[in-house]
Amino acid sequence: ILSYRDMLKIRAGLLNKKRFFIPFFSFLPLYSYVGGLITPIPAPITRSLMEGLKNEVVCQNNAIRHYLPFDPLTYKEAIIRAMNREEQDRIYTRWSDAYPPAHELALKLNELKVGPQYTNTYSLLTQNDASSLFKCICTIGGKEGWFSNNWVWRLRGAIDKILLGVGAARGRKSRTTLRINDVIDYWRVEDLQKDARLLLRAEMKLPGKAWLEFKIQDESSQRRLSIIAYYHPHSFLGKVYWYAFLPFHQFLFNSLIKQIENRSCLGQAG
Repeated sequence: ILSYRDMLKIRAGLLNKKRFFIPFFSFLPLYSYVGGLITPIPAPITRSLMEGLKNEVVCQNNAIRHYLPFDPLTYKEAIIRAMNREEQDRIYTRWSDAYPPAHELALKLNELKVGPQYTNTYSLLTQNDASSLFKCICTIGGKEGWFSNNWVWRLRGAIDKILLGVGAARGRKSRTTLRINDVIDYWRVEDLQKDARLLLRAEMKLPGKAWLEFKIQDESSQRRLSIIAYYHPHSFLGKVYWYAFLPFHQFLFNSLIKQIENRSCLGQAG
């Protein structure tokens, strides 16, 4: 039987990291908030996990093995297997796919009655083929980052964490592939059309609704690569937010679109 401390020590050992445990008095609201800041797990989930620590979770009933014979793995073996699957990019489901719980009820871009109030487009013409461009687009976020100015994206994620949002630490499930509803940092894939379109919906704390679209269109013998930011404010504060961040959009998206072209060119050559 392993204690939660034993489990953490085993995990730390497999990562070749040393961890020290200091007992403190219990103050869940503070601990869950701090835990939400320094780990990918949002504060509400962290609090639920911490509340569950007071319960003994020891299996007493092994009747299932009579109907479904199997040899159970040790905790260490299970962790090693999970780490190997992550290394091999063979993760099929992840906790972040289902968080926040109401993401399935979120308003989609095509469900807005009058369309988003604000739209900002950045585009360029390129000789690169649509397949290389789209493949490059589908690797953004997570450990790969956003190709340039990553500190700005991380800062936005840190601010969201402070506001009890999802933050940027959720990363992404797969390094190379995307599906609808997959998470990319503080975005979620709303629509995906191969070699043509990737639409992301913001899940960060905002005074409005936001989307980010990557679009590839044929134009004569070239391709037009576009990044389009959509925003629909909830109130006057939402309008102020849009104009306050507009200069950052110019800085971020112009750089991002050029990086996509450059990286897809390298991939095309390879």
